[in-house]
Amino acid sequence: MPEPLVLHPDDNVAILTEKGVAAAGHKIARRPIPRGGEVVKYGQTIGYATEAIAEGAHVHSHNCVFGEHGRDYHPGAGLEDARRSLAARQGPALTFQGYRRGDGAVGTRNYLALVATVNCSATVIRRAAEEIRIEGALEPYPNVDGVAAFAHGTGCGMADSGPGWQALQRVLTGHAGHPNVGAALFVGLGCEVMQIARMKQELGAAARFHGLTIQDTGGTRKTIEAIKARIREMLPALNEVRRETVPAGALKIGLQCGGSDGFSGVTANPALGIASDILAAQGASMVLSETPEIYGAERLLLDRAASSAVAEKLLARIRWWEEYTARNGASLDNNPSPGNKAGGLTTILEKSLGAVAKGGNAPLEAVLDYAEPITAPGLNFMDTPGYDPVSATGQIAGGAQLIVFTTGRGSAFGSKPAPTIKLATNDRLAAAMPDDMDLNCGDILSRGVSLEEKAGQIVDLILATASGQVTKSESLGLGDHEFVPWQIGATV
Repeated sequence: MPEPLVLHPDDNVAILTEKGVAAAGHKIARRPIPRGGEVVKYGQTIGYATEAIAEGAHVHSHNCVFGEHGRDYHPGAGLEDARRSLAARQGPALTFQGYRRGDGAVGTRNYLALVATVNCSATVIRRAAEEIRIEGALEPYPNVDGVAAFAHGTGCGMADSGPGWQALQRVLTGHAGHPNVGAALFVGLGCEVMQIARMKQELGAAARFHGLTIQDTGGTRKTIEAIKARIREMLPALNEVRRETVPAGALKIGLQCGGSDGFSGVTANPALGIASDILAAQGASMVLSETPEIYGAERLLLDRAASSAVAEKLLARIRWWEEYTARNGASLDNNPSPGNKAGGLTTILEKSLGAVAKGGNAPLEAVLDYAEPITAPGLNFMDTPGYDPVSATGQIAGGAQLIVFTTGRGSAFGSKPAPTIKLATNDRLAAAMPDDMDLNCGDILSRGVSLEEKAGQIVDLILATASGQVTKSESLGLGDHEFVPWQIGATV
């Protein structure tokens, strides 16, 4: 049996790479740990022993619990090191084949978007998109990737101002005006809170969309036919666009993880972190998110915050989440999920230390509200829940043209209009779900592939995907039902 994996000299636990006293990915004690003693992985405290733990014993939820993590923050203390690290990643200019839009944005796909302003118009846009597909209306237009229907469960019964309204407005307009969308049609009922006219007014001349309502059009069937007629009118012009060579710095990439396991922070996440640094050095915007899943590891981001304002905004979001979970009778340690724990992750502190590795070592340039437009080159952080569909919806609304998603337990996630690339953290998963995984990172452990080499493979895959190579989730037709805006505030 291979020796358990030790990640840091200070660690008092090691990771099983094959099944032993516990499953692969789980932890065993390197030395005795007294009751109440710190459990240390990655050189950081991930929990506290609830009983005395013998050397070689399994360390997990039965004898290790969440506890207070260190708050001795030093914002910006590692900023100069982060800048030097990023400068060392600068290399030959990288490019991809993308679609230049009139507003200067660059797309990796060319969709026609149907966007429901309210749940009441969800069925008509889905029905219209499905009938257009069945009728073969897209066949004469090879440069159009499809008609994407963005339906959701809100848009009314909500306040007409404030954080909830603003977040949904950003999500809807962010998808309609997305770089991967060449034309868009908003469809409403007519009397909802989320009014088309108000969104058009706030977007102004930047709006690239049309709108109609069921009430003004004459009901469900007439609206479906009207949507289909509009689609047929828009397709010829949408098909005229062509890909051209553009710099990799035009990319905005959402970094995601879901169904994580004990290998996530060892293989796929750190390899993606290096790839993130390589692309950030080219001027690309890399977007880490899922605030509940950096909890306990926020210091690693604060250390390289580009300014005091960036650091304070991140801390403000951490405080908001602590208050939000407390007033709802929950704890941030409700995450990890049961599947995460089965894969070897014990506490949110452990999960977060692995999750934050996706962001590499670049300076933290900006902290964004949910679905806020992504404008800063380099590493960004977007405040989102840890729930993958909600988080990715916010990243895409902000302008991310691609999502890169690591998983150890397995995920069937996909997204539109920005495709998702999925990275497996272990060989078992890559073999079990070959139709879902785009790249296996398990060979970092099983075959000794270096993190640097794997990062190069990830960068190559990102550029190929940005240039039109189809992902596994696209081949499976995923993405229509993974559009899930974050509902903030009261439903009234």
